[in-house]
Amino acid sequence: MDPILDIAALALVLLGAVLCVTAAIGLLRFRDVPSRLHAATKPQVLGLLFIAVAVALALRSWAAVASLVPVVLIQMATAPLSAHMIGRQAYRNGTIHEETLVVDELRDAE
Repeated sequence: MDPILDIAALALVLLGAVLCVTAAIGLLRFRDVPSRLHAATKPQVLGLLFIAVAVALALRSWAAVASLVPVVLIQMATAPLSAHMIGRQAYRNGTIHEETLVVDELRDAE
């Protein structure tokens, strides 16, 4: 059973690393703020989740799980909040092209 868990942990670390690299490449390659926010939050949080599960599988310890759960929960809470705040500020600064928005819910609120 140990070799199977080690192989699963290895696969999860590789998948998580690929997702984190994809997020970094997306931040560099995408041109507009909403696309960059999407690249910064979604694959990065999922990549961190995969890596945390891999660490828990590799260590096979409840203490490791207990220390990884708050890390994942804090990341899942702060990534969307920070992306929302950055997107809102980009809208206020005028760096988001309004013609690319499908629905502009903030036009009347400002």
